[in-house]
Amino acid sequence: MTFRSGLISGTRYAIFAAILGKSQQYKKMTTRIGTDIATARALLEAGEAVAVPTETVYGLAANALDAGAVLKIFKAKNRPHFNPLIIHLPAWAAVARYAAEIPADADLLARRFTPGPLTFLLKKKPVIPDLVTAGSPKVAIRIPAHPVARALLSQLDFPLAAPSANPFGYVSPTTAQHVFEGLNGKIPYILDGGQCEIGLESTILDFEDGAVIVRREGGVSVEAIEQALGRPVLLKTAAAEHPIAPGQLKSHYATATPLYVGATEQWATRFAPEQTCVIAFGNNMEDVAAAHRFQLSPSGNLDEAAQNLFRIMREADRCGAAVILAAWLPENGIGRAINDRLRRAGQEMAGFEDGGHS
Repeated sequence: MTFRSGLISGTRYAIFAAILGKSQQYKKMTTRIGTDIATARALLEAGEAVAVPTETVYGLAANALDAGAVLKIFKAKNRPHFNPLIIHLPAWAAVARYAAEIPADADLLARRFTPGPLTFLLKKKPVIPDLVTAGSPKVAIRIPAHPVARALLSQLDFPLAAPSANPFGYVSPTTAQHVFEGLNGKIPYILDGGQCEIGLESTILDFEDGAVIVRREGGVSVEAIEQALGRPVLLKTAAAEHPIAPGQLKSHYATATPLYVGATEQWATRFAPEQTCVIAFGNNMEDVAAAHRFQLSPSGNLDEAAQNLFRIMREADRCGAAVILAAWLPENGIGRAINDRLRRAGQEMAGFEDGGHS
């Protein structure tokens, strides 16, 4: 991975310097990749942070009830402490141990969509450290569907706090190798569960005054949630300096190579084809000349595009181009969540209106 002077902001340079280990001194440790759940369990019980697979992305997990263990997540990721974490449980029945209230709508949606890529913001009990929630009175709770994650959680007597297992701000990992590339030397073990099936983070729901609020779009579509509820939900996913839910920061999921989304034919005129890399969906980028092309889904399938998104972004980031161009995907189903990730990963180019989805 190389940085191109003049193309990357100071903030993003700091993020990617951290990826390469230049932003802070960090005691190097040996990082192993394996499939032994017992090893992961022993390390977690000893207060270590371990990367674990889920159906969405790989998470960097630690005992959610141990603030010292949770602190290792923030340190390994170089993650700001004002950004809250999701805790993971083996079953919905365990939620009452950690949530002070469970709204009826949350219970209904949990019975429909869990285990799976849906996270619930619920009033927390005091047992959850404030470090996990960034001082919020609510805790984000999810029941993952990945069989390896479920097997591990079933053997633990504590929940796992786990954000994505990558340096803060960079593209989320969907394979064990992706985790190794970003966190090698910073964590002791990566539990390999294969490629993530969904490839995008979970949808996050909040509950206030009888309303269901989408705080982050993800693996469960807004349409599916509204169909289950029988009424519309509120969409409040705007960027926040101090987020109340994970994934709300304006700049997130970013590549080191500048990524521009929308108005691609116009933007392509600013760069020679040999400097350009394209992320395509179906035939939506055929008219853009580029030295490198990466395809999210040749058939235009949104589920396939979601599964491939972060892998393709990483591959595009390594192709040696000066710029990555992508077009907006259809704004329906999981396409909305894909566009959200592209928007937060992308940069603005002066002089052009992108016609994008804000």
